[in-house]
Amino acid sequence: MRHLREIWRLKSGKNASADHLGIIYLSWQLPTGSQRSRDSSLQEQWRYFAEREIEAAFGSSLLYEGLQWMKEDLFIHLRMPAGSQRLLEGWLLELAHKHTTEWERRFVEGLSSEEQLYLERKLHAGVAVSSNDSHAADGLVWYEVMKTAILHGQSAGAMERSLKRREIDRVIGERLIKPVYQPIVSLQREGEVFGYEALTRTEDMTWFGGPLELFLFAEQQGLTYSLDRLAREKAIDGCIPLKPNQKLFINVMAQIMEDPSFSPGQTLTLLEQHHLSPHHVVFEITERSAIADFGTVKKALEHYRSQGYQIAIDDVGAGYSSLQSVVELRPDYLKVDRSIIQNIHLDEMKEHILYTLIQLAAKMDISIIAEGIELEEELAKVREMGVAYAQGYLLGRPKAFDSQRQ
Repeated sequence: MRHLREIWRLKSGKNASADHLGIIYLSWQLPTGSQRSRDSSLQEQWRYFAEREIEAAFGSSLLYEGLQWMKEDLFIHLRMPAGSQRLLEGWLLELAHKHTTEWERRFVEGLSSEEQLYLERKLHAGVAVSSNDSHAADGLVWYEVMKTAILHGQSAGAMERSLKRREIDRVIGERLIKPVYQPIVSLQREGEVFGYEALTRTEDMTWFGGPLELFLFAEQQGLTYSLDRLAREKAIDGCIPLKPNQKLFINVMAQIMEDPSFSPGQTLTLLEQHHLSPHHVVFEITERSAIADFGTVKKALEHYRSQGYQIAIDDVGAGYSSLQSVVELRPDYLKVDRSIIQNIHLDEMKEHILYTLIQLAAKMDISIIAEGIELEEELAKVREMGVAYAQGYLLGRPKAFDSQRQ
């Protein structure tokens, strides 16, 4: 294996004009209070395994400069071709993630059960790409790239998070989500579609299994507002003209309304472009965490209501959608969660809960929507109990608007 200074001297003459330097960093994070002899044995096994695998994966590549051990930290050195640094970083992230995930799995599988339990599968990995602006003969530029790679890989899963972040930036920047619409039917006027809930779908499932994962990651990355706004715009863009009394239910996270930058006026402009008015729209408040400031949310909702919008609270009976939200926000609709509706015809306790919600809603002039209807028996039960509206696969699956039957 070539050492760092030797790598620099060999390449400084024949390829001094290389544009970028790349590093893949790998390090096993052993449990605190480790046993020295066991640590030494595991590290020796890892050293042998890693060197063999790296040579097999990169040895014939023209980009490969060699590998470098610094104590137990391993660095793979690459010279990157000309191009955008951001594109090169993305390429290196994908390449490194592909190999390191496989290496981690195979290395752990080759250990004894006792060693696997001890190791806890914590391979930290990071990457860095830097423009080769320096001509330092001693190769100090490599050390700067190495430090950046170490910082990137300080926590487990850093590489995957970086790839997810790049993907969500792409989704938002290129508007790569599409809306589908699930009908909400009236139980008082059988067969009549009262409205549609707009739902978000992603085309590429590589990094996010579905919209829930996408929105949860956006929240972690501080991108909730951008993604929520895009989903709202897409929901309106994909909606064909509604009948006068039909509603479009659009999901809005309650936490968005606590954001000082929240601006509801943009929705009205978009509606006007599509020949819709606020009286067509119900903002469906979804809570992914407890509402910290009801005052701010109520103020935003008052602004909406003054323009003619209505409000629904989603997932009532599950998660963070508490009775406090109902009392504080005074919605027009309560959407009772599937967890309450499922097999309600067989569960007396669920029936009692729904009955209590119906009584509360009647006193507050709120309409109930039963979500997640999948069985005829569930539908018959909620209709018998006086629920006004229902939604679920039994009544219609989410589809693009051009395939919905109005």
